[in-house]
Amino acid sequence: MNARIALAGGEFGFDIARPVSLALELDFAGPQPRHFGAPPASAHPFAVPGFAGAVAAGASCNCEVISLIPHCNGTHTECVGHLTRERLDASRVAPLGLLPALLVSVDAEPAAAMDEDSDPAPRRGDRLITRRALAHAWPARPPFAPQALIVRTRPNHPGKRVHDYSHETPPYLTRQAAALLVERGIAHLVVDLPSIDRAHDEGRLTAHRIFFGLPPGSTALADAARREATITELAFVPDALPDGAYLLELQLPALGGDAVPSRPLLYRLDS
Repeated sequence: MNARIALAGGEFGFDIARPVSLALELDFAGPQPRHFGAPPASAHPFAVPGFAGAVAAGASCNCEVISLIPHCNGTHTECVGHLTRERLDASRVAPLGLLPALLVSVDAEPAAAMDEDSDPAPRRGDRLITRRALAHAWPARPPFAPQALIVRTRPNHPGKRVHDYSHETPPYLTRQAAALLVERGIAHLVVDLPSIDRAHDEGRLTAHRIFFGLPPGSTALADAARREATITELAFVPDALPDGAYLLELQLPALGGDAVPSRPLLYRLDS
């Protein structure tokens, strides 16, 4: 079903019936993507006296109890409430509708070869998503001013769909890379990484703080300059999608919490 949308750079067409989901499937009975040593997400029948909770066990219907940690089990969208004393629900922050977005692919670079940094300082063997790499991947003449950016890291392989990052240090953003996103007006970031910060970073969360506009050490929501911003982590971008211009739709359930499972959808744009 073809549709057209007017953006600041002109009018674009897209097929509203054929989005591509960037969400990782969370199979409760099989391998799962996870991070930070979290237990796998799980599901089991809700059983009470007289009701088994599963048709296979004789119940009239299936009724499951699901247990997961949004930040660690699968694709999720978070807000600055991740870092503040005051609660802020990601489902209330994430915008409704379609966002002009860019998809870029970058290589993670060895920290030892970089003049960019983070806080705390990167360790030997760390790999970084740098400002230089993002700037190089950015289109020379974007068709519009994007509100969202999707970052695909190379190499891109199907194993990312079920990878357990608990026993390694995945790539993460330098402070300079995070600052570039803010400078270029990106309010909604989607990455295929488990976190935009180092997994064990002494609680600094430097890139998160820069992106959300929250000063170092502050836990006050009032101090956040970019309370409308969101970060979606542990997404997966298929190789079939070329870098370029898209519309992004962030689909979140109406659940409380600073992070919730999400399904980001991409629509390819045609001029």
